[in-house]
Amino acid sequence: MTINADEITEVLKRHIENYSATFEESTYGSIIQIGDNITRIYGLSDARSGELVQFENGTYGIVMNLEEYCIGCVILGSDVGIQEGQSVKRTGHIAKVAVGKELLGRAVNPLGIPIDGKGPLRTEKFRPVEFPAPRVVDRQPINRPLYTGLKAIDSLVPIGRGQREMIIGDRQTGKTAIAVDTILNQTPEDVYCIYVAIGQRTSSVASVIEILRKHDRLKNTTIVIASPNEPASLLYLAPYAGCAIAEEYMYNGEDALVIYDDLTKHANAYRELSLLLRRPPGREAYPGDVFYLHSRLLERSARMSDALGGGSSTALPIVETQMGDVSAYIPTNIISITDGQIYLDRDLFHKGIRPAVDVGLSVSRVGGSAQIPAMKKVAAPLRLDLAQFRELEAFMKFSSEELEKGCRGMVIRGKRITEILKQKQFNPISAPYQIAVLYLASRGHINDVPLAQIQVMEATFISFLKGNFPQYENQIRATGRFTRLAEDILLDAIHKFRKIYLTEHIGHEQMELTREDSFHERIWKEIEEEEHEAEEMEEELEADLEEVRKFIGQ
Repeated sequence: MTINADEITEVLKRHIENYSATFEESTYGSIIQIGDNITRIYGLSDARSGELVQFENGTYGIVMNLEEYCIGCVILGSDVGIQEGQSVKRTGHIAKVAVGKELLGRAVNPLGIPIDGKGPLRTEKFRPVEFPAPRVVDRQPINRPLYTGLKAIDSLVPIGRGQREMIIGDRQTGKTAIAVDTILNQTPEDVYCIYVAIGQRTSSVASVIEILRKHDRLKNTTIVIASPNEPASLLYLAPYAGCAIAEEYMYNGEDALVIYDDLTKHANAYRELSLLLRRPPGREAYPGDVFYLHSRLLERSARMSDALGGGSSTALPIVETQMGDVSAYIPTNIISITDGQIYLDRDLFHKGIRPAVDVGLSVSRVGGSAQIPAMKKVAAPLRLDLAQFRELEAFMKFSSEELEKGCRGMVIRGKRITEILKQKQFNPISAPYQIAVLYLASRGHINDVPLAQIQVMEATFISFLKGNFPQYENQIRATGRFTRLAEDILLDAIHKFRKIYLTEHIGHEQMELTREDSFHERIWKEIEEEEHEAEEMEEELEADLEEVRKFIGQ
């Protein structure tokens, strides 16, 4: 047998000519390196960043690095069965997740696969996990409240539908409790909730699910779970999946609330992926695009214009600090993206002030726009009262001198306002009754109540008001304003309640208030006088306008 060089050359030429028919470099690639759920793939020259690719064992991955001769890909799930030399196929699609009301009451992983043992999802709707944020012209101002049911937040740090309000604090200061209370306060068919657990212990997530089930709110909530023992790629993907589920409601003209618990672990997962992909590390070893990581997520929360349905997606990202350091890298990044923050102080928490909201460091950039006029009117003096009380309290630690009468009144009032803002966990209060309780404190009606009895007195008063004066709640809900009629009803209720309750528990001689000596009462009188003057000016202006209209008509 002789070897003919011409024949070999001809065969090789035919193979080279037919190469594209058997293997498309732009469609298929080959694994050249794998480890720690990261693969480097030769080929796939037309792959896009964020595109899904499929391995031989059916597992999917996301393209993250586009290099000159290869691509870097993270595996979504286990890398068992994936080896060097195996082929990889482009899908032509970016990552998507199942959406729709069929997900309510279900627990899914970041890929939208159910993990609650209740069978497959009955939905054919999918949304991409990465999606452009709404344009400015597609949004409208945030002026509808989203009540948490917590007096300290709804009165001092109000949240509006479509807002991004960060919950920040050290470990074990009640961050998740605030998020869960907010879910419990939402009524079905009003606000749909998505709770995204990023790197949270399975036992903690299970307890949250059980609380929601116990209070009949699981049917209104979707749980997205990425547990700490799962690959960093799923922790990275989880909040984007939760955001896509919320967007389905927003773009359909409905309201959604999405909670990211927490974005500190999300940033850590992204840092792990970036270092394994050999991206250049920056401050604290985070990659240079870690700000974009969270901005492109949180900017997707908005309140859409009426022309686009008027739906909203409200985001409550949770961030964990170390020793109260709010100036750390990730917290400062997210502070600059969000519309305010609720700061939980460890010292307040250990003093028994729960929720441990630090009024000085907490802020809502939406502010009174997210409050109904009734809440705005009653809550207006509270922040000033608390700030004055904190200053006097600090002064009293270093002074042995007796405080003068006006300062003593501030201290008495400040202690009672602090006490009235305390609230038991998983016990949200509706807005009309929050207003009633805050009115009690701000107008000095509990200045003669011992601190130890305020919590019991509050609960008893709310029950008394609900049972005997239902017209009060109807007035607030119908108008949204603290009208003279609503105030008269509330004052009548307070007068009757004080006669019954305080006489029994405190004694009649201790019950009467010295209202003429109350510093705060004088402030309220001044506020009422200013409001009366404003109303008179408005009437005069309306009369002048009417005369102008008549003149123009003639």
